[in-house]
Amino acid sequence: MNNSKNKLKPNNSDIDKLQEFLVSGIREYMKIGFTRIHLGLSGGIDSALAACLAVKAAGPENVTCLNMPSRFSSQGSRDDAAALAANLGCHYETIPIEECYAALLSALKGIFRDLPFNTAEENIQTRIRGVLAMAYSNKFNSMLISASNKSEIAMGYCTLYGVDTIGVLAPIGGIFKSEVYALSRRINEVSIEGGGGEIIPQVIIDKPPSAELRPDQKDEDSLPPYDVLDPILDLYLCEKMSAEEIISKGWDRDLVKGIIKTVSWAEFKARQLPPVLTPPR
Repeated sequence: MNNSKNKLKPNNSDIDKLQEFLVSGIREYMKIGFTRIHLGLSGGIDSALAACLAVKAAGPENVTCLNMPSRFSSQGSRDDAAALAANLGCHYETIPIEECYAALLSALKGIFRDLPFNTAEENIQTRIRGVLAMAYSNKFNSMLISASNKSEIAMGYCTLYGVDTIGVLAPIGGIFKSEVYALSRRINEVSIEGGGGEIIPQVIIDKPPSAELRPDQKDEDSLPPYDVLDPILDLYLCEKMSAEEIISKGWDRDLVKGIIKTVSWAEFKARQLPPVLTPPR
């Protein structure tokens, strides 16, 4: 990997080395006693990339993708997840969570009363998915991997005890969202250059990222755009610059202060996540 100045805009050689590092890391973790891998596949870019890396590490016959749609999951995301799994040739299972979700909302109705819908109801969904994914792990001795990236983890944009924060390993937890996009595009590019088709459906790469835990939700409702967030996180987390040093480079003071405040607050979440694969910087 080259220095920090180009890690968020890496060249093809850097991207290929990054992919090799992540795939090798997954293989190493499997040596603790797993021959299979599974993960939640939402139809978003993070889980799509995690699935691609898992297949490269373990082979498609040893990877299972679990699509666990809720009432807020778009049909497009369901279709995208199924298309990706078909392109990868891995196992694909759909486990709707509506029945579980409705039961938990009913159980909580006496406590929640008529309070408005908020993150409590949002997070119940991903925690249900976590329970189901762990049940699969226990039943089939399969290694559960999560799909949170470094940007989301740093900002606490993840659900404790949800499918995005549990498991044996967070293979993309050490790379920024910008790198997720770069690596996803590169996977398709290499496949097409080799005479195949795109692996990750282009619509997954192009659509605005969303957790789909409430209607019309987008990541940018809660986070700065990733092309703004990631460079600041890189300077703070990787280059170890202070707020004032980052601001001196031309970044907005309130923006920088707000991001650093959020990173400090979210540290308690990061400390409870599975191990991440952190590439050399």
